[in-house]
Amino acid sequence: MIIGYTSGVYDLFHIGHVNILRNAKSMCDKLIVGVTVDELVSYKGKKSVIPFHERIEVVRACRYVDVAIPQNNMDKAAAAKKCQATYLFVGDDWYDTEKWEQHEIELANVGCKVIYFPYTQGTSSTLINNTLNKLREK
Repeated sequence: MIIGYTSGVYDLFHIGHVNILRNAKSMCDKLIVGVTVDELVSYKGKKSVIPFHERIEVVRACRYVDVAIPQNNMDKAAAAKKCQATYLFVGDDWYDTEKWEQHEIELANVGCKVIYFPYTQGTSSTLINNTLNKLREK
């Protein structure tokens, strides 16, 4: 069985989220999705609009997702190993970065290959939130 893993905040769920989950599911038999817990989002200097317990339920409801689990830390290799993932899926905005070159090495050591999907241009939770804030200011 080919197991895939991806993770994210999945705040203000949008078409970019759907695209990566659809693409990921097309390449594996079982897709496991890590949803970032609120404490980890805060650690990254951000604040999600939707609380974790609601975000994980939204992800679980997506037809491309087989299992949604909490993402409690940024250790991609540990997550892949725990899930026995063959592939870890991520947006290509991370391709060829120093951080992800290191992740690729660590993931290869646990038998997991990184697959980069095209980043959906023109949308993001940050963009949606900024647009909503501007609309509210009027």
